[in-house]
Amino acid sequence: MTIFRIKAQNAYRFRINVFTFLMVVFVVACKERADNPNANLQLSHYATLRQSNYALNSHQIRRYIAQLKKSDTDSMMPDMRCKAHYTRRGTFLWITRNGVNAQAETLLMALQNVKHLGFRPEKFRVQQITDDLQRAHNLDFSDSSHTINKVFARLEYNLTKAYYRYAAGMQFGFVNPYTAFNRLDLLKPDSTSQSYRSLFDVPMKRLNRNFFSICQRKLAHDSLAIFLQEILPQSALYKRYEEMLQIETNPQQRLRILCNMERARWRTDDRPSQHSKYVMVNIPAFQLRAVDGEDVLEMRVGCGALDTKTPLLTSRFMRMDINPQWIVPRSIIEKSILPQAGNAEYFEARNFFVRQRSTGRKMPLDQVTPSMLMSKDYLVIQSGGVGNSLGRIVFRFNNKFSVFLHDTDQRDFFAKNSRDVSHGCVRVQHPYALALFLLGEKDEQLAEKIRYSMTADIGKKKARPADGDEKAVEKPDTLKRQLLIGSVNITPEVPLFITYFTLYPDANGVMRAYDDVYGYDQVMYNILKNYGAR
Repeated sequence: MTIFRIKAQNAYRFRINVFTFLMVVFVVACKERADNPNANLQLSHYATLRQSNYALNSHQIRRYIAQLKKSDTDSMMPDMRCKAHYTRRGTFLWITRNGVNAQAETLLMALQNVKHLGFRPEKFRVQQITDDLQRAHNLDFSDSSHTINKVFARLEYNLTKAYYRYAAGMQFGFVNPYTAFNRLDLLKPDSTSQSYRSLFDVPMKRLNRNFFSICQRKLAHDSLAIFLQEILPQSALYKRYEEMLQIETNPQQRLRILCNMERARWRTDDRPSQHSKYVMVNIPAFQLRAVDGEDVLEMRVGCGALDTKTPLLTSRFMRMDINPQWIVPRSIIEKSILPQAGNAEYFEARNFFVRQRSTGRKMPLDQVTPSMLMSKDYLVIQSGGVGNSLGRIVFRFNNKFSVFLHDTDQRDFFAKNSRDVSHGCVRVQHPYALALFLLGEKDEQLAEKIRYSMTADIGKKKARPADGDEKAVEKPDTLKRQLLIGSVNITPEVPLFITYFTLYPDANGVMRAYDDVYGYDQVMYNILKNYGAR
Protein backbone atom coordinates (compact mmCIF):
# COMPACT_ATOMS: atom_id res chain seq x y z
CA MET A 1 0.00 0.00 0.00
CA THR A 2 2.82 2.34 0.95
CA ILE A 3 4.67 1.68 -2.31
CA PHE A 4 1.45 2.29 -4.36
CA ARG A 5 0.75 5.55 -2.52
CA ILE A 6 4.29 6.84 -3.18
CA LYS A 7 4.03 6.01 -6.87
CA ALA A 8 0.72 7.79 -7.11
CA GLN A 9 2.08 10.87 -5.41
CA ASN A 10 5.13 10.86 -7.72
CA ALA A 11 2.89 10.63 -10.81
CA TYR A 12 0.76 13.53 -9.58
CA ARG A 13 3.86 15.69 -8.97
CA PHE A 14 5.13 14.82 -12.48
CA ARG A 15 1.93 16.00 -14.13
CA ILE A 16 2.00 19.25 -12.12
CA ASN A 17 5.60 19.88 -13.14
CA VAL A 18 4.89 19.27 -16.84
CA PHE A 19 1.87 21.64 -16.80
CA THR A 20 3.92 24.31 -15.01
CA PHE A 21 6.74 24.00 -17.54
CA LEU A 22 4.39 24.39 -20.52
CA MET A 23 2.74 27.49 -19.06
CA VAL A 24 6.16 29.09 -18.49
CA VAL A 25 7.20 28.37 -22.10
CA PHE A 26 3.90 29.84 -23.43
CA VAL A 27 4.25 33.05 -21.40
CA VAL A 28 7.88 33.52 -22.39
CA ALA A 29 7.05 32.94 -26.07
CA CYS A 30 4.30 35.59 -25.98
CA LYS A 31 6.63 38.12 -24.49
CA GLU A 32 9.32 37.45 -27.12
CA ARG A 33 6.88 37.83 -30.22
CA ALA A 34 7.71 40.91 -32.41
CA ASP A 35 5.14 43.70 -32.84
CA ASN A 36 2.95 43.61 -36.14
CA PRO A 37 4.69 45.99 -38.61
CA ASN A 38 1.37 46.53 -40.59
CA ALA A 39 -0.71 47.40 -37.58
CA ASN A 40 -1.05 51.05 -38.63
CA LEU A 41 -1.06 50.57 -42.46
CA GLN A 42 -3.55 52.77 -44.39
CA LEU A 43 -4.85 52.75 -48.06
CA SER A 44 -2.63 55.69 -48.95
CA HIS A 45 0.45 53.57 -48.26
CA TYR A 46 -0.41 51.48 -51.39
CA ALA A 47 0.06 54.49 -53.68
CA THR A 48 3.72 53.63 -54.14
CA LEU A 49 2.70 50.22 -55.53
CA ARG A 50 0.25 51.69 -58.12
CA GLN A 51 1.39 51.75 -61.80
CA SER A 52 0.06 54.69 -63.84
CA ASN A 53 0.16 52.58 -67.03
CA TYR A 54 -2.84 50.58 -65.78
CA ALA A 55 -4.79 53.33 -64.04
CA LEU A 56 -8.21 54.08 -65.61
CA ASN A 57 -9.36 57.67 -65.29
CA SER A 58 -12.92 58.43 -66.42
CA HIS A 59 -12.18 62.15 -66.79
CA GLN A 60 -9.29 61.46 -69.15
CA ILE A 61 -11.38 58.94 -71.08
CA ARG A 62 -14.14 61.50 -71.62
CA ARG A 63 -11.60 64.11 -72.69
CA TYR A 64 -10.21 61.73 -75.31
CA ILE A 65 -13.74 60.84 -76.48
CA ALA A 66 -14.41 64.57 -76.98
CA GLN A 67 -11.36 64.70 -79.24
CA LEU A 68 -12.64 61.68 -81.20
CA LYS A 69 -16.02 63.37 -81.68
CA LYS A 70 -14.39 66.53 -82.96
CA SER A 71 -12.32 64.67 -85.54
CA ASP A 72 -15.25 62.48 -86.70
CA THR A 73 -16.64 64.04 -89.90
CA ASP A 74 -19.32 61.39 -90.58
CA SER A 75 -22.82 62.83 -90.40
CA MET A 76 -25.32 60.02 -90.94
CA MET A 77 -27.99 59.61 -88.26
CA PRO A 78 -26.13 56.81 -86.39
CA ASP A 79 -23.03 59.02 -86.28
CA MET A 80 -24.97 61.97 -84.93
CA ARG A 81 -26.69 59.86 -82.26
CA CYS A 82 -23.33 58.44 -81.17
CA LYS A 83 -21.90 61.95 -80.80
CA ALA A 84 -25.01 63.13 -78.98
CA HIS A 85 -24.74 60.29 -76.45
CA TYR A 86 -21.27 61.33 -75.36
CA THR A 87 -21.99 65.06 -75.60
CA ARG A 88 -24.66 64.47 -72.94
CA ARG A 89 -22.06 62.54 -70.91
CA GLY A 90 -24.02 59.34 -71.38
CA THR A 91 -22.92 56.23 -69.54
CA PHE A 92 -20.08 54.15 -70.89
CA LEU A 93 -21.60 51.27 -72.88
CA TRP A 94 -18.60 49.00 -73.37
CA ILE A 95 -16.02 49.69 -70.66
CA THR A 96 -16.08 49.32 -66.89
CA ARG A 97 -13.52 49.63 -64.08
CA ASN A 98 -12.87 45.93 -64.69
CA GLY A 99 -12.05 46.35 -68.38
CA VAL A 100 -13.98 45.85 -71.65
CA ASN A 101 -17.18 43.83 -71.44
CA ALA A 102 -17.54 40.57 -73.36
CA GLN A 103 -20.18 42.01 -75.71
CA ALA A 104 -17.46 43.93 -77.53
CA GLU A 105 -16.19 40.64 -78.96
CA THR A 106 -19.74 39.71 -79.97
CA LEU A 107 -20.13 42.93 -81.91
CA LEU A 108 -16.70 42.59 -83.49
CA MET A 109 -17.66 39.19 -84.91
CA ALA A 110 -20.67 40.78 -86.63
CA LEU A 111 -18.64 43.74 -87.89
CA GLN A 112 -16.14 41.44 -89.55
CA ASN A 113 -18.94 40.52 -91.99
CA VAL A 114 -19.40 44.04 -93.41
CA LYS A 115 -16.89 43.42 -96.19
CA HIS A 116 -19.17 40.63 -97.46
CA LEU A 117 -21.99 43.19 -97.55
CA GLY A 118 -19.97 45.38 -99.90
CA PHE A 119 -18.72 47.91 -97.32
CA ARG A 120 -15.19 48.88 -96.35
CA PRO A 121 -14.44 47.65 -92.80
CA GLU A 122 -12.62 50.88 -91.94
CA LYS A 123 -15.94 52.74 -92.19
CA PHE A 124 -16.99 50.64 -89.20
CA ARG A 125 -13.60 51.04 -87.42
CA VAL A 126 -13.11 47.26 -87.51
CA GLN A 127 -9.30 47.20 -87.54
CA GLN A 128 -8.99 49.92 -84.90
CA ILE A 129 -11.39 48.04 -82.62
CA THR A 130 -9.53 44.77 -83.22
CA ASP A 131 -6.15 46.32 -82.41
CA ASP A 132 -7.38 48.10 -79.28
CA LEU A 133 -9.12 45.00 -77.95
CA GLN A 134 -5.84 43.14 -78.38
CA ARG A 135 -4.01 45.87 -76.45
CA ALA A 136 -6.57 45.71 -73.67
CA HIS A 137 -6.31 41.92 -73.41
CA ASN A 138 -2.51 42.01 -73.35
CA LEU A 139 -2.28 45.10 -71.10
CA ASP A 140 -0.11 46.66 -73.80
CA PHE A 141 -0.30 50.35 -72.88
CA SER A 142 3.38 51.33 -72.97
CA ASP A 143 3.21 53.50 -76.10
CA SER A 144 2.28 57.16 -75.50
CA SER A 145 -0.33 57.03 -78.29
CA HIS A 146 -1.84 53.90 -76.80
CA THR A 147 -2.13 54.70 -73.11
CA ILE A 148 -4.82 52.81 -71.25
CA ASN A 149 -7.17 55.80 -71.20
CA LYS A 150 -6.68 56.53 -74.90
CA VAL A 151 -7.27 52.88 -75.80
CA PHE A 152 -10.38 52.64 -73.65
CA ALA A 153 -11.69 55.95 -75.03
CA ARG A 154 -11.25 54.69 -78.60
CA LEU A 155 -12.92 51.39 -77.75
CA GLU A 156 -15.88 53.10 -76.11
CA TYR A 157 -16.45 55.58 -78.94
CA ASN A 158 -15.65 53.32 -81.90
CA LEU A 159 -17.70 50.39 -80.61
CA THR A 160 -20.74 52.63 -80.14
CA LYS A 161 -20.31 54.28 -83.54
CA ALA A 162 -19.86 50.96 -85.33
CA TYR A 163 -22.73 49.37 -83.39
CA TYR A 164 -25.15 52.17 -84.26
CA ARG A 165 -24.11 52.17 -87.92
CA TYR A 166 -24.35 48.42 -88.36
CA ALA A 167 -27.53 47.86 -86.37
CA ALA A 168 -29.43 50.76 -87.96
CA GLY A 169 -28.38 49.75 -91.47
CA MET A 170 -29.26 46.10 -91.10
CA GLN A 171 -32.57 46.81 -89.39
CA PHE A 172 -33.86 49.60 -91.66
CA GLY A 173 -31.41 49.92 -94.54
CA PHE A 174 -28.51 52.31 -94.89
CA VAL A 175 -30.52 54.61 -97.21
CA ASN A 176 -33.74 56.34 -96.17
CA PRO A 177 -35.77 56.39 -99.43
CA TYR A 178 -38.10 59.09 -98.12
CA THR A 179 -35.27 61.60 -97.87
CA ALA A 180 -33.31 60.21 -100.83
CA PHE A 181 -36.11 60.37 -103.41
CA ASN A 182 -38.47 63.05 -102.11
CA ARG A 183 -35.82 65.77 -102.37
CA LEU A 184 -34.79 65.24 -105.97
CA ASP A 185 -37.19 67.07 -108.27
CA LEU A 186 -38.15 70.67 -107.68
CA LEU A 187 -41.79 71.40 -108.43
CA LYS A 188 -40.85 74.78 -109.89
CA PRO A 189 -37.11 75.01 -110.62
CA ASP A 190 -37.32 78.75 -111.30
CA SER A 191 -39.01 79.52 -107.98
CA THR A 192 -37.16 81.21 -105.12
CA SER A 193 -38.79 78.86 -102.58
CA GLN A 194 -37.81 75.22 -102.85
CA SER A 195 -40.64 72.73 -103.00
CA TYR A 196 -40.03 69.15 -104.07
CA ARG A 197 -42.13 66.63 -105.92
CA SER A 198 -42.91 63.57 -103.80
CA LEU A 199 -41.75 60.39 -105.52
CA PHE A 200 -41.78 57.74 -102.79
CA ASP A 201 -44.68 56.75 -100.56
CA VAL A 202 -44.25 53.14 -99.47
CA PRO A 203 -45.27 52.52 -95.83
CA MET A 204 -42.28 51.07 -94.02
CA LYS A 205 -40.45 50.97 -90.72
CA ARG A 206 -38.04 53.88 -90.54
CA LEU A 207 -35.06 54.72 -88.37
CA ASN A 208 -35.75 57.10 -85.48
CA ARG A 209 -34.05 58.13 -82.24
CA ASN A 210 -35.90 55.55 -80.19
CA PHE A 211 -34.04 52.77 -82.01
CA PHE A 212 -30.74 53.81 -80.43
CA SER A 213 -32.30 53.55 -76.98
CA ILE A 214 -33.29 50.01 -77.91
CA CYS A 215 -29.69 49.33 -78.93
CA GLN A 216 -28.51 50.45 -75.50
CA ARG A 217 -31.08 48.30 -73.70
CA LYS A 218 -29.91 45.24 -75.62
CA LEU A 219 -26.43 45.88 -74.27
CA ALA A 220 -27.65 46.46 -70.72
CA HIS A 221 -29.66 43.22 -70.74
CA ASP A 222 -26.80 41.19 -72.24
CA SER A 223 -28.91 40.23 -75.28
CA LEU A 224 -26.68 41.65 -78.00
CA ALA A 225 -26.01 38.34 -79.75
CA ILE A 226 -29.74 37.63 -80.17
CA PHE A 227 -30.39 41.21 -81.30
CA LEU A 228 -27.69 41.09 -83.98
CA GLN A 229 -29.35 37.98 -85.41
CA GLU A 230 -32.85 39.46 -85.30
CA ILE A 231 -31.93 42.51 -87.39
CA LEU A 232 -30.53 40.53 -90.32
CA PRO A 233 -32.68 40.64 -93.51
CA GLN A 234 -34.36 37.29 -94.07
CA SER A 235 -35.84 37.51 -97.59
CA ALA A 236 -34.73 35.02 -100.23
CA LEU A 237 -34.19 37.91 -102.65
CA TYR A 238 -31.73 39.60 -100.27
CA LYS A 239 -29.76 36.38 -99.88
CA ARG A 240 -29.54 36.00 -103.67
CA TYR A 241 -28.10 39.49 -103.99
CA GLU A 242 -25.61 38.77 -101.22
CA GLU A 243 -24.46 35.58 -102.95
CA MET A 244 -24.05 37.43 -106.26
CA LEU A 245 -21.96 40.12 -104.59
CA GLN A 246 -19.39 37.60 -103.35
CA ILE A 247 -18.41 36.56 -106.89
CA GLU A 248 -18.92 39.81 -108.83
CA THR A 249 -15.82 41.91 -109.53
CA ASN A 250 -17.06 44.35 -112.20
CA PRO A 251 -17.51 47.76 -110.49
CA GLN A 252 -20.70 48.68 -112.37
CA GLN A 253 -22.28 45.31 -111.70
CA ARG A 254 -21.33 45.53 -108.03
CA LEU A 255 -22.96 48.96 -107.85
CA ARG A 256 -26.16 47.49 -109.29
CA ILE A 257 -26.12 44.59 -106.82
CA LEU A 258 -25.40 46.86 -103.84
CA CYS A 259 -28.32 49.18 -104.65
CA ASN A 260 -30.84 46.39 -105.13
CA MET A 261 -29.51 44.62 -102.05
CA GLU A 262 -30.20 47.83 -100.16
CA ARG A 263 -33.78 47.93 -101.48
CA ALA A 264 -34.24 44.41 -100.14
CA ARG A 265 -33.25 45.65 -96.66
CA TRP A 266 -36.13 48.11 -96.44
CA ARG A 267 -38.74 46.85 -93.98
CA THR A 268 -41.84 47.70 -96.00
CA ASP A 269 -45.17 47.05 -94.31
CA ASP A 270 -46.41 45.12 -97.34
CA ARG A 271 -44.56 43.10 -99.96
CA PRO A 272 -45.46 40.72 -102.81
CA SER A 273 -44.26 37.63 -100.93
CA GLN A 274 -47.10 38.13 -98.43
CA HIS A 275 -49.77 37.56 -101.09
CA SER A 276 -50.82 34.80 -103.46
CA LYS A 277 -52.43 37.34 -105.80
CA TYR A 278 -50.93 40.73 -106.59
CA VAL A 279 -49.80 43.10 -109.35
CA MET A 280 -46.25 44.43 -109.49
CA VAL A 281 -44.98 47.16 -111.81
CA ASN A 282 -41.20 47.43 -112.07
CA ILE A 283 -40.34 50.79 -113.61
CA PRO A 284 -36.79 50.04 -114.91
CA ALA A 285 -38.13 46.90 -116.61
CA PHE A 286 -41.16 48.80 -118.00
CA GLN A 287 -43.08 45.67 -117.12
CA LEU A 288 -46.19 44.63 -115.24
CA ARG A 289 -46.40 41.21 -113.62
CA ALA A 290 -49.75 39.94 -112.35
CA VAL A 291 -49.42 36.86 -110.15
CA ASP A 292 -52.21 34.57 -108.99
CA GLY A 293 -50.66 31.53 -107.34
CA GLU A 294 -48.86 29.65 -110.11
CA ASP A 295 -50.43 31.75 -112.88
CA VAL A 296 -48.41 34.72 -114.11
CA LEU A 297 -49.53 37.41 -116.57
CA GLU A 298 -46.85 39.76 -117.91
CA MET A 299 -47.13 42.76 -120.19
CA ARG A 300 -45.25 45.88 -121.20
CA VAL A 301 -46.04 49.24 -119.65
CA GLY A 302 -45.24 52.87 -120.23
CA CYS A 303 -44.15 54.90 -117.20
CA GLY A 304 -43.47 58.52 -116.36
CA ALA A 305 -40.79 60.44 -118.22
CA LEU A 306 -37.69 61.70 -116.43
CA ASP A 307 -39.31 65.06 -115.66
CA THR A 308 -42.62 63.48 -114.61
CA LYS A 309 -41.51 60.30 -112.87
CA THR A 310 -43.96 57.60 -111.84
CA PRO A 311 -43.97 57.54 -108.02
CA LEU A 312 -43.08 54.43 -106.05
CA LEU A 313 -45.98 53.23 -103.92
CA THR A 314 -48.05 50.36 -102.61
CA SER A 315 -51.82 50.31 -102.71
CA ARG A 316 -54.78 48.10 -103.66
CA PHE A 317 -56.90 48.12 -106.79
CA MET A 318 -60.44 49.00 -105.83
CA ARG A 319 -62.27 49.89 -109.05
CA MET A 320 -62.19 49.80 -112.85
CA ASP A 321 -63.79 52.66 -114.80
CA ILE A 322 -64.65 51.98 -118.44
CA ASN A 323 -64.65 54.88 -120.91
CA PRO A 324 -63.61 57.33 -118.17
CA GLN A 325 -63.52 61.05 -118.46
CA TRP A 326 -60.09 62.55 -117.91
CA ILE A 327 -59.59 65.58 -115.71
CA VAL A 328 -56.49 67.13 -117.22
CA PRO A 329 -53.73 67.78 -114.62
CA ARG A 330 -52.57 71.32 -114.01
CA SER A 331 -49.06 70.52 -115.28
CA ILE A 332 -50.39 69.43 -118.68
CA ILE A 333 -52.68 72.46 -118.89
CA GLU A 334 -49.71 74.76 -118.34
CA LYS A 335 -47.51 72.94 -120.83
CA SER A 336 -49.90 72.08 -123.69
CA ILE A 337 -53.37 73.62 -123.37
CA LEU A 338 -52.82 77.13 -122.02
CA PRO A 339 -51.59 78.53 -125.37
CA GLN A 340 -54.84 77.30 -126.99
CA ALA A 341 -57.21 79.29 -124.77
CA GLY A 342 -60.20 80.45 -126.87
CA ASN A 343 -59.36 78.07 -129.74
CA ALA A 344 -62.62 76.13 -129.95
CA GLU A 345 -61.41 73.89 -132.78
CA TYR A 346 -58.44 72.72 -130.70
CA PHE A 347 -60.72 71.77 -127.79
CA GLU A 348 -63.36 70.10 -129.98
CA ALA A 349 -60.81 68.04 -131.90
CA ARG A 350 -59.60 66.52 -128.63
CA ASN A 351 -63.02 66.19 -126.97
CA PHE A 352 -62.04 68.74 -124.31
CA PHE A 353 -64.58 70.84 -122.46
CA VAL A 354 -64.25 73.33 -119.59
CA ARG A 355 -66.55 73.07 -116.58
CA GLN A 356 -67.09 75.49 -113.73
CA ARG A 357 -66.58 73.65 -110.45
CA SER A 358 -69.23 75.43 -108.38
CA THR A 359 -72.11 75.18 -110.89
CA GLY A 360 -71.10 72.29 -113.15
CA ARG A 361 -71.79 74.54 -116.13
CA LYS A 362 -69.91 73.93 -119.38
CA MET A 363 -68.24 77.07 -120.63
CA PRO A 364 -68.44 78.15 -124.29
CA LEU A 365 -65.09 77.07 -125.75
CA ASP A 366 -64.51 80.29 -127.66
CA GLN A 367 -64.87 82.22 -124.39
CA VAL A 368 -62.29 80.23 -122.42
CA THR A 369 -59.47 82.48 -121.20
CA PRO A 370 -55.97 81.67 -119.88
CA SER A 371 -56.97 82.84 -116.40
CA MET A 372 -59.90 80.39 -116.42
CA LEU A 373 -57.60 77.53 -117.42
CA MET A 374 -55.22 78.32 -114.56
CA SER A 375 -57.95 78.92 -112.00
CA LYS A 376 -58.91 76.24 -109.49
CA ASP A 377 -62.53 77.23 -110.13
CA TYR A 378 -62.53 75.49 -113.52
CA LEU A 379 -61.74 71.99 -114.76
CA VAL A 380 -60.50 70.95 -118.18
CA ILE A 381 -62.07 67.57 -118.94
CA GLN A 382 -61.73 65.14 -121.84
CA SER A 383 -64.85 63.15 -122.70
CA GLY A 384 -64.68 59.37 -122.38
CA GLY A 385 -64.57 56.99 -125.31
CA VAL A 386 -62.62 56.88 -128.54
CA GLY A 387 -59.56 59.14 -128.52
CA ASN A 388 -59.46 59.65 -124.75
CA SER A 389 -55.89 59.88 -123.47
CA LEU A 390 -56.68 57.30 -120.78
CA GLY A 391 -57.87 54.86 -123.41
CA ARG A 392 -61.00 52.85 -122.74
CA ILE A 393 -60.39 51.73 -119.16
CA VAL A 394 -58.65 52.99 -116.04
CA PHE A 395 -57.66 50.97 -112.96
CA ARG A 396 -58.02 53.01 -109.79
CA PHE A 397 -56.34 52.71 -106.40
CA ASN A 398 -55.89 55.07 -103.48
CA ASN A 399 -52.75 57.20 -103.59
CA LYS A 400 -51.71 60.78 -102.89
CA PHE A 401 -50.25 61.36 -106.36
CA SER A 402 -53.47 61.12 -108.43
CA VAL A 403 -51.89 58.45 -110.61
CA PHE A 404 -53.44 55.23 -111.89
CA LEU A 405 -52.97 52.44 -114.40
CA HIS A 406 -54.83 52.86 -117.66
CA ASP A 407 -55.26 52.01 -121.32
CA THR A 408 -53.96 54.42 -123.94
CA ASP A 409 -55.06 55.71 -127.32
CA GLN A 410 -51.42 55.74 -128.53
CA ARG A 411 -49.87 52.29 -128.58
CA ASP A 412 -46.84 52.58 -130.85
CA PHE A 413 -44.43 53.10 -127.95
CA PHE A 414 -45.03 49.55 -126.65
CA ALA A 415 -42.74 48.32 -129.44
CA LYS A 416 -39.86 50.40 -128.07
CA ASN A 417 -37.40 49.33 -125.37
CA SER A 418 -37.48 52.67 -123.56
CA ARG A 419 -41.03 53.47 -122.55
CA ASP A 420 -40.75 56.47 -120.21
CA VAL A 421 -43.52 58.37 -121.98
CA SER A 422 -46.23 59.43 -119.53
CA HIS A 423 -46.85 62.27 -117.10
CA GLY A 424 -46.64 59.84 -114.16
CA CYS A 425 -49.40 57.31 -114.72
CA VAL A 426 -48.74 53.76 -115.93
CA ARG A 427 -50.03 52.79 -119.39
CA VAL A 428 -50.68 49.06 -119.80
CA GLN A 429 -50.24 47.05 -122.98
CA HIS A 430 -53.13 44.61 -122.48
CA PRO A 431 -55.81 46.39 -120.43
CA TYR A 432 -58.58 43.86 -121.05
CA ALA A 433 -56.38 40.97 -119.88
CA LEU A 434 -55.56 42.94 -116.73
CA ALA A 435 -59.26 43.62 -116.16
CA LEU A 436 -60.04 39.89 -116.31
CA PHE A 437 -57.18 39.17 -113.91
CA LEU A 438 -58.50 41.65 -111.35
CA LEU A 439 -62.03 40.20 -111.35
CA GLY A 440 -62.56 38.22 -108.17
CA GLU A 441 -64.68 35.60 -109.89
CA LYS A 442 -64.66 34.61 -113.55
CA ASP A 443 -68.01 36.09 -114.56
CA GLU A 444 -68.42 35.59 -118.32
CA GLN A 445 -71.32 38.03 -118.63
CA LEU A 446 -69.43 40.74 -116.79
CA ALA A 447 -66.33 40.02 -118.86
CA GLU A 448 -68.36 40.43 -122.06
CA LYS A 449 -69.81 43.75 -120.88
CA ILE A 450 -66.32 45.03 -120.15
CA ARG A 451 -65.09 43.87 -123.56
CA TYR A 452 -68.01 45.44 -125.41
CA SER A 453 -67.79 48.72 -123.50
CA MET A 454 -64.08 48.96 -124.29
CA THR A 455 -64.65 48.52 -128.03
CA ALA A 456 -67.99 50.24 -128.61
CA ASP A 457 -68.09 53.36 -130.79
CA ILE A 458 -68.43 55.85 -127.95
CA GLY A 459 -67.35 59.48 -128.03
CA LYS A 460 -66.24 59.36 -131.66
CA LYS A 461 -66.66 62.66 -133.42
CA LYS A 462 -69.06 62.71 -136.35
CA ALA A 463 -67.67 63.88 -139.66
CA ARG A 464 -68.54 67.43 -140.53
CA PRO A 465 -71.37 67.44 -143.12
CA ALA A 466 -70.86 68.95 -146.52
CA ASP A 467 -72.83 72.10 -147.20
CA GLY A 468 -76.49 71.23 -147.65
CA ASP A 469 -75.82 67.50 -147.20
CA GLU A 470 -76.29 66.94 -143.46
CA LYS A 471 -78.15 63.64 -143.93
CA ALA A 472 -75.25 62.14 -145.84
CA VAL A 473 -73.20 61.74 -142.66
CA GLU A 474 -75.91 60.40 -140.40
CA LYS A 475 -75.38 56.82 -139.21
CA PRO A 476 -77.84 54.48 -137.60
CA ASP A 477 -77.52 54.05 -133.82
CA THR A 478 -76.24 50.48 -133.37
CA LEU A 479 -74.97 50.89 -129.79
CA LYS A 480 -76.03 48.01 -127.51
CA ARG A 481 -76.66 50.05 -124.41
CA GLN A 482 -77.66 47.02 -122.33
CA LEU A 483 -74.06 45.83 -122.62
CA LEU A 484 -72.49 49.12 -121.61
CA ILE A 485 -70.93 49.28 -118.16
CA GLY A 486 -69.33 52.25 -116.45
CA SER A 487 -67.59 50.97 -113.31
CA VAL A 488 -66.72 47.63 -111.76
CA ASN A 489 -65.69 47.28 -108.12
CA ILE A 490 -62.75 44.97 -107.54
CA THR A 491 -63.64 42.53 -104.78
CA PRO A 492 -61.53 41.48 -103.05
CA GLU A 493 -59.13 44.34 -103.61
CA VAL A 494 -55.86 43.27 -105.24
CA PRO A 495 -52.49 44.52 -103.88
CA LEU A 496 -50.43 46.75 -106.18
CA PHE A 497 -46.70 47.39 -105.91
CA ILE A 498 -45.04 50.04 -108.07
CA THR A 499 -41.36 49.33 -107.53
CA TYR A 500 -37.91 50.19 -108.81
CA PHE A 501 -35.48 47.27 -109.19
CA THR A 502 -32.63 47.39 -111.69
CA LEU A 503 -31.85 43.76 -110.92
CA TYR A 504 -34.76 41.38 -110.41
CA PRO A 505 -35.74 37.76 -111.18
CA ASP A 506 -38.02 37.15 -114.15
CA ALA A 507 -41.05 34.85 -113.99
CA ASN A 508 -38.70 31.84 -114.29
CA GLY A 509 -36.43 33.00 -111.50
CA VAL A 510 -33.60 34.13 -113.79
CA MET A 511 -32.00 37.36 -112.57
CA ARG A 512 -32.36 40.17 -115.11
CA ALA A 513 -30.64 43.56 -115.21
CA TYR A 514 -32.37 46.78 -116.30
CA ASP A 515 -31.27 50.33 -117.05
CA ASP A 516 -31.34 52.85 -114.22
CA VAL A 517 -33.90 55.00 -116.06
CA TYR A 518 -34.46 57.54 -113.26
CA GLY A 519 -30.89 57.50 -111.91
CA TYR A 520 -32.04 56.18 -108.54
CA ASP A 521 -29.16 53.69 -108.29
CA GLN A 522 -26.65 56.51 -108.44
CA VAL A 523 -28.59 58.50 -105.84
CA MET A 524 -28.50 55.50 -103.50
CA TYR A 525 -24.87 54.69 -104.21
CA ASN A 526 -23.81 58.23 -103.30
CA ILE A 527 -25.37 57.64 -99.86
CA LEU A 528 -23.99 54.11 -99.51
CA LYS A 529 -20.49 55.49 -100.09
CA ASN A 530 -20.75 57.03 -96.62
CA TYR A 531 -20.47 53.45 -95.40
CA GLY A 532 -17.66 52.57 -97.78
CA ALA A 533 -19.74 50.85 -100.46
CA ARG A 534 -17.54 49.39 -103.17
